[in-house]
Amino acid sequence: MNIILGQIDVAWEDRQTNFARLSALLANQPPRPQSLLVLPEMFSVGFSMNLAATAEEAPQPTRTFLIELAAKYAIYVIGGIVSRAIDGRGLNQAVVISPTGAEITRYTKIHPFSFANENVHFDGGTEIVTFSTEEFTVAPFICYDLRFPEVFRHAVRAGANVLVVIANWPTKRSDHWLALLQARAIENLAYVIGVNRVGTGLDTEYSGRSLVIDPHGKILLDAGGTEKLAEIEIDPKELTQYRKSFPALQDIRPGYLGLAK
Repeated sequence: MNIILGQIDVAWEDRQTNFARLSALLANQPPRPQSLLVLPEMFSVGFSMNLAATAEEAPQPTRTFLIELAAKYAIYVIGGIVSRAIDGRGLNQAVVISPTGAEITRYTKIHPFSFANENVHFDGGTEIVTFSTEEFTVAPFICYDLRFPEVFRHAVRAGANVLVVIANWPTKRSDHWLALLQARAIENLAYVIGVNRVGTGLDTEYSGRSLVIDPHGKILLDAGGTEKLAEIEIDPKELTQYRKSFPALQDIRPGYLGLAK
């Protein structure tokens, strides 16, 4: 499967500018049909707590944009979006669109980032979701979730073999980004895709370093620190063979980490 990392410099609370930037990148580098394009957390507005500017009501302009994009190029798309919870707070979500332009599923960030008071403005999700392409089963996660390995294990137990993390991960903790993504790949015998933004949002710098990591923890693609589309092919046969030859997933003790027996 062809993976495209959409590493963009997000204009703060400016959807139209961000839509235009991404559209220009894709027009210059048209994706192959059936590719998976992954975009950063809250890619259309930045990691803002200002729900008046970021939360979207139906039909949700970011969702509409992603639907049009997916249908135009016949690709899968994962992108960050802000919705409203029943209690009025926000929901930091990853929406998944199919190559036909249909919404497949959406994941709500389980762990709002309390260090930045995200938990004050956003409600946390409760459900891990997966979706299937022709070759892989994919589970999306968002940013701070990366520090909680148990949710990734649950996704793998549900059949995931590709783990996607969309993020606004700051430069000052970029070493953690790299180490944690590699750890999630190694311990789950899975491909891991991490897509981060570049540029500056308010007073926070973002270094990019969007990555594709194989089940051994080897970095297959590093997008560096500039705005770009970076792409690579990943192989399901290699993953299947490795999981068969190395029995770590078979040796999981189901009574631990809250896993059902």
